[in-house]
Amino acid sequence: MTIRTAIIGFGTGGRVFHAPLLTAEPRFTVSAIVTGDPARAAAASAYAGADILPDADAVFARDDLDLVVITSPHATHAPLARRAVAAGIAVVIDKPLGISGAEARSVVEEAEAAGVPLTVFHNRRWDGDFLTLRDTLASGEIGEVRQFESAFEKWAPDLAARWKDVATPGQGGGILFDLGPHLIDQALLLFGDVVGVHAELDRRRAGAVADDDVFLSLTHASGVRSRLWMNATSPANRPRFRVVGSRAVFTSYGLDPQEPHAKAGLGPLDPGFGVHDDGRTALLSAPGTERAVPLLPGEHLAFYRALGDALTEGGPLPVDPWEAVRGLEVIEAARGRR
Repeated sequence: MTIRTAIIGFGTGGRVFHAPLLTAEPRFTVSAIVTGDPARAAAASAYAGADILPDADAVFARDDLDLVVITSPHATHAPLARRAVAAGIAVVIDKPLGISGAEARSVVEEAEAAGVPLTVFHNRRWDGDFLTLRDTLASGEIGEVRQFESAFEKWAPDLAARWKDVATPGQGGGILFDLGPHLIDQALLLFGDVVGVHAELDRRRAGAVADDDVFLSLTHASGVRSRLWMNATSPANRPRFRVVGSRAVFTSYGLDPQEPHAKAGLGPLDPGFGVHDDGRTALLSAPGTERAVPLLPGEHLAFYRALGDALTEGGPLPVDPWEAVRGLEVIEAARGRR
């Protein structure tokens, strides 16, 4: 079975993540790409056989699609997903699923009632450092986890004209909506549900209309405390992960290389894709000892392999959308809306 797919939006999400991944998984074909930007339309033309469409209306006017991937501005995610569900087309929504918990819940409920598969692109579950951390936790070497620290920071001190820099929080703007879904999703996946949220949301850049410097402290029902940083104005970065357990501390630095590899023109099936090429490792430290932990290669392609299984063989969706709803509820709590 060939899964005929339309991608709505061809910015970083569509161009760097979804289109290359879909092309690398043989059960999918990119049949249509929606973009109103001439430069992006030129880039989209590299996908032979894909129709370049001016707007989402042109997608839903067709009757030959099996899947819609939504990677447009955040405020459009839920409305477009509803249109796909109403048309009976399976949906992948780039994070966030919506811009409120209520909106996200209603979309998932509509999809379930219609029997339409709907999932959320939480691809950071397949970052190499996160996969390495999960394996290390499973080995028991860290012991009982007490603190989980996770940071995704970058240096972008000046605002640009792109929609992410001009959208308000009410429109899904700000770094909490941009990176928060990933960091919160990882924390929930590792340590379970959250019973307490403390948040510090700041605007550091001149003219900023939404948060660009965020700290969250989450208290899990399991007793673990997660501390999450996301920052667009950091000249130097914290460890990507630091996990304190009763036996050892796990530390890793730097971001997963899949995004820069894709931007450099490497494909998901190319040798070395997703592998740190600078020899870096994670570190496991205990009293009197320290050892390097090799970083596993990242594999965002695993998301679409699992989705292919779900759509053709009835397997589980790669990301349960209700888990994305719970992440949005945490964001709402951080913003003081619950």
